[in-house]
Amino acid sequence: MTDGVERARVLLAGAADRLGAAGTRDEALGEYVEPKPVLGIRRDPTIRSLGRVWRVGALLLGSSPETAGRVWSTGSITRVTEAGRAQFVSVSAEVRRAYRAAAAKGHFAPGDTVNHGATPIPLDDSLVDCNGTLFVRDGTPRVRWSATAGTDVPLADYLDDRVALLVDPPRGATD
Repeated sequence: MTDGVERARVLLAGAADRLGAAGTRDEALGEYVEPKPVLGIRRDPTIRSLGRVWRVGALLLGSSPETAGRVWSTGSITRVTEAGRAQFVSVSAEVRRAYRAAAAKGHFAPGDTVNHGATPIPLDDSLVDCNGTLFVRDGTPRVRWSATAGTDVPLADYLDDRVALLVDPPRGATD
């Protein structure tokens, strides 16, 4: 394992420790599942719980025993609320409604935020010079807002900034 990858692991673990010590609110991590039909009867999709994470901008850091020490690139986010009935106002509204319904079927708490469609990021040598959200270049762990973003910043600076906002949010941000 390269020094840059080890440094990324240390930085991410430190960020998770700081978030945990501050009691920062975490969110659910789930997997969207479309069950196979049983005896020809179609069943509704659901979002299956994978554990809890802290959303740190473009990264999700594991916060529960199931997810500890792991990191994901942020995917889709939905809030668990009553799905409502189909109104066919727009395709995007119906997609959001379907995700809310799937989250409710997944037995998440009402009002909880569920991250789904997240991409796991392996913390190994595959980070070196890769094109993902988190990567190592010239021995320095770096992060970009998305895999296709043109600019990137050092992971240490990114985590310092993002974790500080979660641990001690600006006045009025959480009111």
